[in-house]
Amino acid sequence: MTFSIVAQDNGTGHYGVAVASRFFAAGAVVPHLAGRVGAIATQALVSPIYGTEGLIMLRSGKSAQEVIDTVVGRDQGAHSRQIHLIDSKGRTAAFTGEKCVSWCGHLVEKGVTVAGNMLAGPQVVEAAMETYQANITLPLEQRLMTAMEAAETAGGDKRGRQSAALKIVHDDDHPWLDIRADDHGDPLAELRRLHAVAQERYLHFAELMPSRNNIHGLLDRTEIDRKIARLEAERNTKGIASASFATAAPVSGG
Repeated sequence: MTFSIVAQDNGTGHYGVAVASRFFAAGAVVPHLAGRVGAIATQALVSPIYGTEGLIMLRSGKSAQEVIDTVVGRDQGAHSRQIHLIDSKGRTAAFTGEKCVSWCGHLVEKGVTVAGNMLAGPQVVEAAMETYQANITLPLEQRLMTAMEAAETAGGDKRGRQSAALKIVHDDDHPWLDIRADDHGDPLAELRRLHAVAQERYLHFAELMPSRNNIHGLLDRTEIDRKIARLEAERNTKGIASASFATAAPVSGG
């Protein structure tokens, strides 16, 4: 009932997971990521334990394949689950249980894995993989969204559409970007809109946030404010409206 892509940017080492499904709030249970540690997608008859325990194992130095061997080996329900992941050294691995609903399967390449179940056919994961690799010069979040859109065009979840999510981590455990469409008729299009909104202000303010490399964050927001104002002025000049649904503060009467 789900298809997803897990990837690591070969330039920055940042991790990302994107997922889409005819299932409510897939983004709440499928992606599990931590900076400098790895990224995991757990799906089909989903076990969140694969993600939470898998990250603990990755932190301890286990490889991607060792994580799969452990979580699958001890789980009597593994026949109905999928997991694919990338570890801290960029090693990839994937597992599709024999009782996952057809079409189901996965593809594994260096730095990227794709998996899905209840899909229109193998062309769904093939389109995601090919598109991701063909757009390697794009920023990670753009590559992931473009790959997911190609998979949807190739047939996607054979039951329809409902939710989608995109999560990116840089060098920290907290996400740099975490957007979700939990119940939507065109969730991947909604992810595009949310990403556009994030580009207006949020991702610029994310540069101010404390991190492992700078525990204080940026203490002077002047340049960030100027950058946001400049970008807003450029959009206004081009007649491009904000992608946000946010409302203005009410005007007081009297």
